[in-house]
Amino acid sequence: MNDSPAPSSEKPYMKQAIEIAVRLGLLIALLGWCLTILKPFIPLLIWGVIIAVATYPFFNTLSKRLGNRKGLTASLIVTFFLLIILIPCVLLADSLLEGISHLREAYNQDGHLIPPPPESVQEWPAITKPLVDIWTLAANSTQAFVLQYKEQLGDVAKHLFRSLAGVGVGILEFVVSIIIAGVMLAYAKSGGEAVERVFIRLIGTRGQEFVLLTETTIRQVVKGILGVAVIQTVLASLGFFIAGVPLAGLWAVISLVLAIVQVGVGPVVIPLIIYMWSTSDALTAGLFTGWSVFVLVIDNVLKPWLLGKGAPVPMLVIFLGAIGGFIATGFVGLFLGAVILSLTYKLAQEWITPQEDQNTSAAPK
Repeated sequence: MNDSPAPSSEKPYMKQAIEIAVRLGLLIALLGWCLTILKPFIPLLIWGVIIAVATYPFFNTLSKRLGNRKGLTASLIVTFFLLIILIPCVLLADSLLEGISHLREAYNQDGHLIPPPPESVQEWPAITKPLVDIWTLAANSTQAFVLQYKEQLGDVAKHLFRSLAGVGVGILEFVVSIIIAGVMLAYAKSGGEAVERVFIRLIGTRGQEFVLLTETTIRQVVKGILGVAVIQTVLASLGFFIAGVPLAGLWAVISLVLAIVQVGVGPVVIPLIIYMWSTSDALTAGLFTGWSVFVLVIDNVLKPWLLGKGAPVPMLVIFLGAIGGFIATGFVGLFLGAVILSLTYKLAQEWITPQEDQNTSAAPK
């Protein structure tokens, strides 16, 4: 057997390998520890970055008009966004309290919870009879309706309160994210340079191009998905309030959520159209129906236009990334999914394109 020791020339390499492994292990442990500490704040930081990137063009323009006073500009933008959030929240809370008060009064007085069904329900298909019976019971006696469907109403109430609690926590987190975004806007120049250096270290000399791609993708999602959702909800809410729909604030919030998750406002608007035809005069119901159809159709026009206008990648890539990201990781996935898929698409395009074609396209004309 050959028991001779390993050549001395191999010992330095072995020592270096052990040192590298130890350093990598310590680095991974340190990064994991940092992520554990920052985990509660990561969603807030992500939202802060998204809001800051989306509002930076407006921030930059306003800052120049105010003499490049970035702190003042960031404070004004934060105040503006907080007012946009808090005012609808106050209106929604008032609408909910009014609705709860109405339900409690109707129950105590055993009055009419909802208007009775019209005579035209007799012509409805037989399959709708259970629904008509429930409608009639609720219209005739609130107490009898509550007693008969006590368990179902209890489950609905529990789910509703849990949902409202989740919405409240989400609003609070969003308020904190807006404040974080204001701080990021105030230091946007130094922060942007740091992000650009990170991309250059990861990707190379074209890191600045991918930073611009990330910023543009976030703004495209804000315009094409959130912007359209807000526009559609505002238009639908105008119809709710003008037509006198009960609990209009609640339906507006539900419409906004459904529009953001790309379900659309149809599940709210269509039942309300049926309700208006059953309880209102023909003129009011007809005007509400026409306005609602306009609101439903406008989504198909605005979304492709805003998503595709000025997009650095095909509109379908952004749309699939936003929807897939939302399904995979929740609301913040609307942005993360679109950014990740756009960056991957761009990297794949760079890899597929022959080097000589890249040199030709990069050559000055």
